[in-house]
Amino acid sequence: MLRNPPLSLYVHLPWCARKCPYCDFNSYAAPGPVPEDDYIEALFADLDRELKRVGERRFETVFIGGGTPSLFRPEGIARLLRGVRRRASLAPDAEITLEANPGTVDTTRLKGFLNAGINRLSIGVQSFNDSMLRSLGRIHDGQEALRAVQLAREAGFTNFNLDLMFGLPGQGIEEALSDVQTAMALSPSHISFYHLTLEPNTIFYKHPPAVPDEESVWRAQERCQQALRAGGYLQYEVSAYARSGFQCRHNLNYWRFGDYVGIGAGAHGKITDADNDRLIRTAKVRRPEAYFESLRITAETGGGEVIARKDRPLEFLMNHLRLREGFPESAFPTRTGVPLDVLETTLSDCVRDGLLTRTDGVIRCSDRGWNFLDDVLSRFLV
Repeated sequence: MLRNPPLSLYVHLPWCARKCPYCDFNSYAAPGPVPEDDYIEALFADLDRELKRVGERRFETVFIGGGTPSLFRPEGIARLLRGVRRRASLAPDAEITLEANPGTVDTTRLKGFLNAGINRLSIGVQSFNDSMLRSLGRIHDGQEALRAVQLAREAGFTNFNLDLMFGLPGQGIEEALSDVQTAMALSPSHISFYHLTLEPNTIFYKHPPAVPDEESVWRAQERCQQALRAGGYLQYEVSAYARSGFQCRHNLNYWRFGDYVGIGAGAHGKITDADNDRLIRTAKVRRPEAYFESLRITAETGGGEVIARKDRPLEFLMNHLRLREGFPESAFPTRTGVPLDVLETTLSDCVRDGLLTRTDGVIRCSDRGWNFLDDVLSRFLV
């Protein structure tokens, strides 16, 4: 039987100082001062409408992403969080994350974010190598990245993530390893380490840079993963590494097929309507100007698309199997409303072929299955 899972809130702030050539997120170079006050009012109107979908359910986590949310003033972030708390219930220990760019922070700003209620930072370093950063079109250099981490710690943040990329233009194995070692020396609680991909609708896709070949990227990834393990960073998701107790709770809720309300230009959401046996996807208007207009002229900024019952199992697996922990068999029917029996034949085949394991009621990828996750998931296509 379908049951309501934990609920998170995602807030999208779409502006950046400059659009990076690899970025396919819904983000826009700010043409001037960000319309902070007007946008926050729009977010409140958006949230008021979304809360009608979820009733009295509380938010376990909040994630403010972008774009570059650290372009907003701390006063604006404080106002945003006050407005959220006035409208909805937050867990007493709610994880509240803000994405920050090293080129947009200083001590005063970071202290302001902490005082506003942010208790977790995600710092978009990408690399500490100046040459790599230039190739990625970043607005900061390696020294600014190091300085941002130092300032975050001095401001009082004890829980922060560093984003790193590998497979960069001109990057060799030693450069990738150096980035990981530099990051670990800064002792973050969490490291996101992911492969540069050339996504459609990006400058890099239209004008591909010369990137390392697949074999070189694989060797770099293996070396870096070994270093992360040795440094006490456990890989709990395909691209996520954390010290014990510091996994990103917000992202874990996504991957465990939890619910999330998405507000802001281009924000997506997924809501369980257990009473009516429905899972609903939402998506907001992407361009900020159109987003403002949609809030003025319509009752909803993004309707809802019901996830077909036949599609629920694959969506569940696409998320859960990204996690090392896998999933308890009992979670499948409560999160999808579909009996596990529908998967039995394919599950048995995957276990037989060494791609999945099934132990004490928990299903997870084997090491081989995790390395070929797309192949595993393709077996469940119907």
